[in-house]
Amino acid sequence: MKTVRHAKILELIAEHSIDTQEELLKWLRKSGFDVTQATVSRDIKELRLVKTLASDGNYRYATSSKDEKSDISYKFHSIFTESVISVDCASNFVVIKCYVGMANAACAALDSMHWNGIVGTLAGDDTIFVLMRTMEHAIQLVDELKKLLAK
Repeated sequence: MKTVRHAKILELIAEHSIDTQEELLKWLRKSGFDVTQATVSRDIKELRLVKTLASDGNYRYATSSKDEKSDISYKFHSIFTESVISVDCASNFVVIKCYVGMANAACAALDSMHWNGIVGTLAGDDTIFVLMRTMEHAIQLVDELKKLLAK
């Protein structure tokens, strides 16, 4: 069932300009899939969907290309710099504040980069929590991310 649902999600984002999990959930339910928001959230992460800027100036879900490391790096930089307001850490936690509705995309982009020392990430609507292996890893990640924001 998951494979069929994933195929339907890819079909839906190709056919419609879907920019929120709630909108994707509605489309899935219209298509006969009885799913929860948590399932949709997991599907987005597993499919590595990211929010990209469409030609009409609005953001929408799209697939991310894993073919080339440079392509992933470019998409990460683009999504991150457009989504993130600030980065800070406390102990081995990194907190990334984003514009409303952009944390999920920024988190998916961050996950695609496979940074050293990241144990796991959790995205809300406008905040990302990153659990780092050590405080030193947290400080290093914050320094790197702040450099991106300064550009």
